[in-house]
Amino acid sequence: MATYVDILKSEFPEIDSELFDYITGVLDSGADFEDGEEVYDAIGGVLQDVSADSKNEDDIRDICLQMFNTLKLNHHHGSQKQMIVTDPCVSSSSVCAAKDVQGIWMMKRPQNTTVDAKKLEKAEAKLKAKHERRNEKDSQKASSPLVLEEASASQASSKKDNRVDQSGKNRSYDIRIENFDVSFGERCLLQGAELSLASGRRYGLIGRNGLGKTTLLKMLASRNLRVPGHISILHVEQEVAGDDTAALQSVLQSDTQREELLHEEKTLNARIANGTADGMESVRLSEIYVKLEEIEADKAPARASVILAGLGFSPKMQQQTTKEFSGGWRMRLALARALFARQYIQVFIDRFRYNANRAAQVQSKLKLLERLPELKPIEKETEVTLRFPDNFEKLSPPILQLDEVEFYYSPDQRLFSGLNLSADLESRICIVGENGAGKTTVLKLLMGELTPVGGVRQAHRNLKIGYFSQHHVDQLDLNVCSVELLLNKFPGRTEEEYRHQLGGYGITGELATRPVASLSGGQKSRVAFAQMTMPCPNFYILDEPTNHLDMETIEALAKALNKFRGGVILVSHDERLIRLVCKELWVCENGKVGRIDGGFDEYRDILHEQFRKEGYL
Repeated sequence: MATYVDILKSEFPEIDSELFDYITGVLDSGADFEDGEEVYDAIGGVLQDVSADSKNEDDIRDICLQMFNTLKLNHHHGSQKQMIVTDPCVSSSSVCAAKDVQGIWMMKRPQNTTVDAKKLEKAEAKLKAKHERRNEKDSQKASSPLVLEEASASQASSKKDNRVDQSGKNRSYDIRIENFDVSFGERCLLQGAELSLASGRRYGLIGRNGLGKTTLLKMLASRNLRVPGHISILHVEQEVAGDDTAALQSVLQSDTQREELLHEEKTLNARIANGTADGMESVRLSEIYVKLEEIEADKAPARASVILAGLGFSPKMQQQTTKEFSGGWRMRLALARALFARQYIQVFIDRFRYNANRAAQVQSKLKLLERLPELKPIEKETEVTLRFPDNFEKLSPPILQLDEVEFYYSPDQRLFSGLNLSADLESRICIVGENGAGKTTVLKLLMGELTPVGGVRQAHRNLKIGYFSQHHVDQLDLNVCSVELLLNKFPGRTEEEYRHQLGGYGITGELATRPVASLSGGQKSRVAFAQMTMPCPNFYILDEPTNHLDMETIEALAKALNKFRGGVILVSHDERLIRLVCKELWVCENGKVGRIDGGFDEYRDILHEQFRKEGYL
């Protein structure tokens, strides 16, 4: 395959070395060119002068396009810089013998250029301006916040319901929304839908990843779908986001009414202190203090602390930032936020529970539901398939092991000691244990991300590990689309290859070109799987891989792991995945990791007996 140097020499054999060096220097920065037209803008004028009108503008454009294509190919496959010999190599003896000879062979021909110096200067200025514009564009892209498409909802309004709500006579805690649509950008998630929720019932919302389950809940919580104003709604996210907020403060923030009142109080006091008050601040402050007293805002920190303590958070842990917690602890934090808000919800429940008229309404609703027509069976969707590539050579044991490994973050708090673990390409191992027991730390020791304080980690020289983190979303660039994500991570392949890789995990069509931040939790997990498997690892270490995945995808994941010819170690709380995949169970507790021969059934019996002794059963 010809390089741009070959094309330049072939098309312009009379080019002098000065211009040759200039043009090749421009093309050496070819990673910045986006198409052949940009190459023409940079050097087309110079080439036109070099050709001495022997080539027209179209010819020059074609040559620039050829050089652009070879340029991109060289950058994709790791081009090597061409070495250009500008002066002949002459031995010292030859130099001495010809020292006084001024023959024709030793004379240097003056390199006169036929190029207009002004045109050359103009081309250089244009190239410099192009680089500056590109750098400015990249810096703006990095600094500016990502603007995502937002979900929207519309529904048919009922004049009767509006009149009842305005009159204050509607005190039913049932929710009925008719003929509503929910969209995300240009994509319609729900159309002409109806939703009926009877107070006191428990509902489960199921469906494939990306069909709009979370979006529907957000539309209800934000009241984009009209819900009677006297009904209080608490939206518990899939997982509390990890940031610099303390655990206790995160729970307190779930009470939005208290937070808004405290914020307003702070603002009003600041106005009074600055002397910018208009006289109404004192009146409003009095109203705020009355409301804060009504909701017992001063007792909120103590109540939040008691709830966290009941879920296993020590006083020290309550002051830790949410980003320091593992996935299991973040889920406990989400539960604490729900329990903290339950006091206000319970007021409505109790008011409803002991009202005889309301109880009669419930019975009539139940009878009405019994008379409804039988639901049609759900149409079965296409089967989800996942595939982990295994086109690698078989490795001979030992593959991966820890010998007498000791580890701690602080010498006064030893986390592990005497760890002796081994795995090979036949391994199907699951690590279980309480939240915070160190399961993720064991995985990082196995991968070599953490260095043992004592003992040895041994790994095969050809071992290639694919790691799926329980906080995989934090490792994805949310500002780019899935195709660009793979391009940045694994450059040098075609767009078709990236799309094919993503398509193997259900990210197809326009999903692959949407910003990763706009995808659902399950879709982000699929993108993370596609990224993990792209380099074809021969060993997978998976930390809570089923988070956010639907049931069909979990089954597909189990099938893919069983077909995979390499080794697998995973941390999971999903009993079904453990039973489908794992042949060996490791329990992480009390600074040790031990194997349970009886598998998951024996582990469940151990937990059952432990809960019985502690009085939970």
